[in-house]
Amino acid sequence: MENSFIERAKSSCALGGAIATISSLPRSIPIVHASGGCAQTLSATYNLGSGYKGPGYCSGTMTPTSNITENNIVFGGEDRLEEQIESTLRVMDGDLYFVITGCQTEIIGDNSAEVASRFRDRPTPVIYASTPGFLGDGFRGYEAVLSSLARDFITPSTAKDKKTVNLLGLMPGQDVFYRGNLQNLVFLLNKLGIKANTFFGDGETVEKIKTYGQASYNLVFSPIHGQLASKAFEEALDIPSLTVDLPIGDTGTEAFLRQIAKTLRVPKAKLDEVIAEERAYYYSYFQRFLEIYGDLDYQRYAVVSSDINYAYPLIRFASEDLGWIPHLVVVNEEPEDEADSALYAKKFEELTASVRPKLVFEANTGQLLRHIKESWPYNHNDKYYNQLSPLFIIASSLDGSAAQKLGANFLPVSYPVTNRAVLTKGYTGYRGGLTLAEDIFSALVINR
Repeated sequence: MENSFIERAKSSCALGGAIATISSLPRSIPIVHASGGCAQTLSATYNLGSGYKGPGYCSGTMTPTSNITENNIVFGGEDRLEEQIESTLRVMDGDLYFVITGCQTEIIGDNSAEVASRFRDRPTPVIYASTPGFLGDGFRGYEAVLSSLARDFITPSTAKDKKTVNLLGLMPGQDVFYRGNLQNLVFLLNKLGIKANTFFGDGETVEKIKTYGQASYNLVFSPIHGQLASKAFEEALDIPSLTVDLPIGDTGTEAFLRQIAKTLRVPKAKLDEVIAEERAYYYSYFQRFLEIYGDLDYQRYAVVSSDINYAYPLIRFASEDLGWIPHLVVVNEEPEDEADSALYAKKFEELTASVRPKLVFEANTGQLLRHIKESWPYNHNDKYYNQLSPLFIIASSLDGSAAQKLGANFLPVSYPVTNRAVLTKGYTGYRGGLTLAEDIFSALVINR
């Protein structure tokens, strides 16, 4: 019974992820074939839980939905879907329309793909993705949408631009800082002479996305998420993929830039120049913290609780850049393949700190406190006892109570984040590392 549900899940279902993804594409409109309430409720999951991301171009109460009823469940809802697509095209002004499906319509066997194909010859594209909630978490909806773009919308091209890449793995909403993260990544790659297609970043259009088959590589910023989409890009558009870690701060970003430069054959002189410039900028600001850091002894034990995209990059930043003691990492999901878990665990061997953090895969939010307590020897009323203190927890808003019970400093970074408003903030790159350091030290001094 304990494995039949996830207590306080840190993601929506696949349909919610699809809605968040489509509404973050430029002037794109999701058409949800599901029962009433699914679209608005799932939209709010990310619109409110992602630093108040907002509904994007068209989600929330604006989301067109077939709103199927018991009658449609019994007799089929394809006619209702066709009617909804027709009325949406007539009433809603968009550059791309995306039919996505909920659990009910998938279970009864509605052929939503065939219905969507009836609108193939319309001036504005209508494409389809299968996104029932039981497919998995929000990332699976993100994967389904990007895969459909690769197969049914983006134009294949035999002429590849060797200095152009597509960025995958950063899901809008699930990554609370996706806009700022993408902006920082584009900045870094541009400095290397590489053009980056973001899908969700500044200045994107549907017409631009249609040309993304000309890229020479997909950069996937996750060992798990975005991999299905990258396979679709490789099969449909003949674009190979390179998996990279989310670069945060000096250590992570240098490793990222060297990996990119090697794959895309950036001249060493250019690479060294970019790293030197960005590192000089980074430490010219970072040094302002050094006096207070040393005088007030701001070294901490670090605990990270986040999804698999952020877990390693965050603990690496705390350990390598801040010089903190990496104590525990709780990954808020469990990879389907045990080999993926083992491969991910090996990454932590790359940390230069003499202490290696304990790694736990745990989807249930309420178990964080237990894992922290179990990671440290219990006090049996010993005369001398070394506490797990001072402690800093980087996690989600749901984990604030655990930090409070332990007397730990706390910064919510991983979804959901409901006690911070996020607009342009991002944590990737050298400049994003400065932003994260600023937020962490602000959390340390906020009550002084």
